[in-house]
Formats: sequence, structure tokens, C-alpha cells
Amino acid sequence: MTGITMQLMTQASQHLTLLTGASRGMGLAMAHQLLSQGHTLLCISRSQQDALTQHAEQSSATLLQWTHDLADSATLSARLQTWLDQQDSKAWASVTLINNAGVIPHINPLSEAEANDLARALRVGLEAPMQLSAVFLRATAAWPAERKLLNISSGLGRKAMAAQAAYCAVKAGMDHFTRCVALEEALKAQGAKVCSLAPGVIDTDMQQQLRNAAPSAFPDWENFARLKTGGQLSSPEDAARRVLAYLARPDFGTRPVADVRDQ
Repeated sequence: MTGITMQLMTQASQHLTLLTGASRGMGLAMAHQLLSQGHTLLCISRSQQDALTQHAEQSSATLLQWTHDLADSATLSARLQTWLDQQDSKAWASVTLINNAGVIPHINPLSEAEANDLARALRVGLEAPMQLSAVFLRATAAWPAERKLLNISSGLGRKAMAAQAAYCAVKAGMDHFTRCVALEEALKAQGAKVCSLAPGVIDTDMQQQLRNAAPSAFPDWENFARLKTGGQLSSPEDAARRVLAYLARPDFGTRPVADVRDQ
């Protein structure tokens, strides 16, 4: 076996993952675990994490951290398109985009919502994933690598909840645009595998925000408080392991909308 052949085999074993919302919660936990698995990782978040940089150095993994507000997804999409176009398409065994970033708007009825708050929730939670997914699918269309698109959804995309119209709408929209993309990719010879995945209930800042809401403005407050006191919340680390295990399943993408608890 020649040195060139060995080099190509080494390159083809590398995995490239793009991850949004990697600065805290489950996103941060996924970033740590992907680095431990040796992935080349591009994180896109509002802030950088020194702990990720240290982890990458210790594990000899490649890490890039882009600081960007996903509410400005048009600028980010153009930057990502340029970056992907510059990559060696034959260097990767797989390339994956994980749309994880999201924000929860103020907890109140839609009649009391502020325009800027609604706009931000929709831009970060739905517009950005759609724009980034479009760039990802277009830029990697001719890559020989296995391609996966994972959208982190929520049970609230499938169940209505008072005082959370924007968040529920964002996740329902994510589920449905994923269904559309799955149909489109299935028509291609080497289409990407796509899935909108609910990760279960996780003990994150978002959960704390819901528990801290005024019960008078949030009819489901008691249910969320009970999840915490009843020990029913997964840790971000455990949730990340389950999501990444689902991503690695051989049947990933056969169901465009799924739950991490699906068997």
C-alpha cells in the first residue's frame, strides 16, 4: 500500500460536523462529545467557549468557533457558503449539519408579545435553520461523503401550549420543512439523510426560564415545576449522548420527524 493510498484512507475516515448553539446546554455538551470522538467541528454561537478550545487541544481535534448572532442568518449563510466551497470535498467520510440553536421568547400570550421578541424567535429558530440547511445541502451536493442534516426540534412542535405560540410555531415549522426536505433529498441519487428530532425534556436554562415564569401568565407552569421536582429532566450531557447516538443509527433519516425516545 502506497503512502498516497494510506493518506487518502486516513482522510476518508474524518468526520466534519457543523453545530449551531454550542455555547451552553445540550449544544455545548454535544460539542464536547463530538470533539472526544475526533470530529472536526465548526461551532456557530453568539459567544466562544474557552473550555471547548482546551478540550480540542487536549484531544488533538480540530475546532473552529464562529461568533455570530443567528438572527442575522443571511450574512452567516453567505460566509458558510464560501467556507464550504473552499473545503476539499474528498477529505471527509461524513459531513453533518446540526441546527441546535434556538431562543425562547417572553412567556406570555401572543396578544401581549412584542414585535422584536417574536421576530428574533422566528429568525433564530426557523429562518436560520432553513437558510443554513439550504447552503449546506447546496454546497455539499457533489461531495462523496455521507451527508446528514439534523434539526433539533421539540415536543412543543407537536403539542400546543398557551403562552408559547412563537416557540411552538418555530418547532412545528422546523418539523414540516424537514419533511419537505426529506422528500426532495429522496429524489436525488446521493441525497442527504434528514431528521427533525425532539431530544426529550432537558435541565437547561430554557427549562429554568419556564419555571421562573409567572403562573398567571403561563398556565402550564405547574407541569414544568413538577418535571424538576420529580427528577424527570435529563442532564444536558445525557441528552447530548442520546441525540448523537440517534444521529449515528443506521436508520437515521428513515423518519423525517422523530423523538430521541423512539425505538
